[in-house]
Amino acid sequence: MVFLALRHLLARKKQTALIMLGIFIGTAGYVVISSMILGVQDFMRDSIIENDAHIRISAREEPVTPESIRTELFDANEFVRWRILPTGRRGHAHIQHAQGWFDRLQANPDVLAYTPNLITQVIFRRGSTTHSGTLIGTDPIRQVRITAIEDNIIEGSFLDIGHSGNRIVLGDGLLEKLGARVTETVLISVGKGEPEPFKIVGTFHIGIPQFDDTMAYGALGDVQKINRTPSRITDIAVRLVHPENAGNIAATWKSIAVERIRTWEDINEQILSAFKVQDAMRYIVTVAILIVAAFGIYNVLTIVITQKQREISILRSIGFDSGDILRLFLFQGWLMGAVGGLLGLGAGFLLCIYLGSVQFYPENVAMKGYLPFSFDPSIYLVGFCLAFSAAVIASILPARHASRLTPIDILRQGME
Repeated sequence: MVFLALRHLLARKKQTALIMLGIFIGTAGYVVISSMILGVQDFMRDSIIENDAHIRISAREEPVTPESIRTELFDANEFVRWRILPTGRRGHAHIQHAQGWFDRLQANPDVLAYTPNLITQVIFRRGSTTHSGTLIGTDPIRQVRITAIEDNIIEGSFLDIGHSGNRIVLGDGLLEKLGARVTETVLISVGKGEPEPFKIVGTFHIGIPQFDDTMAYGALGDVQKINRTPSRITDIAVRLVHPENAGNIAATWKSIAVERIRTWEDINEQILSAFKVQDAMRYIVTVAILIVAAFGIYNVLTIVITQKQREISILRSIGFDSGDILRLFLFQGWLMGAVGGLLGLGAGFLLCIYLGSVQFYPENVAMKGYLPFSFDPSIYLVGFCLAFSAAVIASILPARHASRLTPIDILRQGME
């Protein structure tokens, strides 16, 4: 059976080679595209997990409503009629019972660390250059247990923000936009308040623009002072022992809390949604390539069956039944799919290793200038299954047609 299948395929070497080349390219392309996309996704996911809280407990926005104003300013039996309904938001949202949360988190075995934060939107100014951004007030000693910020410092020290005086650490993208350097001073203002000078004591690079281009850290007390909210916090950043359990833990906390509870997946929902689109696109591209290869297999087997009708007749005459003929031509398709798929996997693997060693961008860009590639075994398993499945499906119709041919049918076609 194997000998006959190989003989049929080798009888038309060019066509067989071209079809296997199509499967080879499709499989190798799937491996490279999938490895690169999953590598970038893993890098982004790891960066998010390592550089932000796994769960963030935030103060809820308190909108001003007619009912809330009536309750605070009037007696229950007084009738109140509004000419203009009051709207808006209360001055500063903050966590009102922070100590209760601290006690709860301290006693929770799933919590690795936590720290209070005051997060506010500010304007950074250096000379005539201004830029908006996010200023996070934190306890630096606790913060380094929540995120990998200290590991991402490229100049200075994160812990220096804890020293006396207004000190901040900026993302390198924000530092560049301001045209500033470490040891220089920038002015920071909140809303319409007077700007306060802050000394830059360090800069960090995470590799994600939403962090590097807009974010700065300062000591909690300094940020509370510039925000005019002494002793208040807006968030509690929590790091878990197992980040994958964030959803279940957050769901439990939501049932007993008035604060807003968000996991790292909730906060980065748009990024994670983009991952799903990328996954869909890589499958669409690969399937399109393999469909072309599958049509090639179909055409080759159809031509082989047409040209080998005399041999099929002889095989049927010496005892081959329809099942044997079916398996003979199915095996030819399987063989092309298996060999082309395996060669494609090997080529894709080697190409990923090579591309992963090439520095495409400057070292200070995300991922140190190198493209990240994932070598997850599932990529290669799925790639081979796609290639082999395309070959199997493409072989079914020609093989069934060949199995239905009888010596009498072949003789009749020859006489015609």
